[in-house]
Amino acid sequence: MIIGKHLALFLGGTLFGTAGLKLLTCKDARKLYVHTTAAVLRCKDEVMRNVECVQEGCSDILAEAKAINAKREEEDAAAFIEESEPV
Repeated sequence: MIIGKHLALFLGGTLFGTAGLKLLTCKDARKLYVHTTAAVLRCKDEVMRNVECVQEGCSDILAEAKAINAKREEEDAAAFIEESEPV
């Protein structure tokens, strides 16, 4: 009984796999794969353009932040020099 069940499952899987292989290799399926891959590549290009825009914005923010910190350090150094001078 158990052997018959396992044999039926094996034969069903083999049949399903063979039918699936035929379905995956037909011309219509190939067209679908090609069009889907082309759409994915277009999507990837758009995502990369957006990433570049975000990176440029982050670079600008970083440059401005560094400029603010440099100015603040200069002001702190000038204030320290004024405080340390004898009156």
